[in-house]
Amino acid sequence: MTSLRTPRLTLRRWREDDLEPMAAINADPEVMRWIADGAVRDREQTAAKIAGWEREWDELGVGLFAVEVRETGRLAGFAGLSVPGYLPEILPAVEIGWRLGQPFWGRGIATEAARAVLHFALRDRGLARVVSVHKVGNDASEAVMRKLGMRRERRTVDPANGRPVCVHVLEA
Repeated sequence: MTSLRTPRLTLRRWREDDLEPMAAINADPEVMRWIADGAVRDREQTAAKIAGWEREWDELGVGLFAVEVRETGRLAGFAGLSVPGYLPEILPAVEIGWRLGQPFWGRGIATEAARAVLHFALRDRGLARVVSVHKVGNDASEAVMRKLGMRRERRTVDPANGRPVCVHVLEA
């Protein structure tokens, strides 16, 4: 089983008891305003997503980790690697991404988790290039990308919803 540990976090595969807290994160309009078309997701949609993330782990050897706060055992959200099929113009690529519930914003958790994932991508998976994509205006995610040492490669449009996005890249 693939898992990573940082001073404050455990990044691990998904468990059944992660569904409710992740569904609550996905149901928060403030969290989801930066994701795809901004629509919230319900419990069933979240369950389907988690199942898909687990399949990616099994099929591709990369995926989205559940991010657990070690001190409390609470699920903060996710961080991990995926193939950004929603943005064909940057393929082939592997994307580093994260999504956290509001109680975990502004505490360095996204950066701490993303650093661990980036190290995993470069060292354990041997990737030479990693991208990250954020919706224009999501300054918090862009700040995490900069802290990771990523540079802005281009600005483009998400073809599924017409929203402008920025693509950042880190090459080993």
